[in-house]
Amino acid sequence: MPAPARPPVPARSDLQTGLQTGPRTGQPRWPRPPHCLTAARLQEPPENARITVAGLVILRQRPGTAKGVIFVTLEDETGIVNVIVWRKIYEAFRRAVISGRMLRVTGRLQRAHSVTHVIAEDVEDISPMLDLLLADQGRTGDPAFADGGELG
Repeated sequence: MPAPARPPVPARSDLQTGLQTGPRTGQPRWPRPPHCLTAARLQEPPENARITVAGLVILRQRPGTAKGVIFVTLEDETGIVNVIVWRKIYEAFRRAVISGRMLRVTGRLQRAHSVTHVIAEDVEDISPMLDLLLADQGRTGDPAFADGGELG
């Protein structure tokens, strides 16, 4: 009779940096800002709930027909999050919206036509968390991981 399977060792978080390490390996996995809902859990809160999400910016769109609205797509370790940034919020958080490589967004959850969006109320550039991850992996001097100022 085979031995019963042991439950997996849960990942642990470094509360100071927000980085998670994998089970037993001690290797960093993904910057996990505290108090953020992952993309995989966006179906849990009710409509219009105030939530916070975080992720890498993979797309910014500002269509000419959108009257100043910016659409941002974030990606975390579990999937993507669609964010809508209205003009007033964009003006208040312009620098973060334009130049952030990783953002933390607080806003209201909206579901329409089987698509979930976060309507941004607060946008924070948390790109330094990526730098912590690179530093922890010893890649800060690697030209393949240059910051935006060093690129063409």
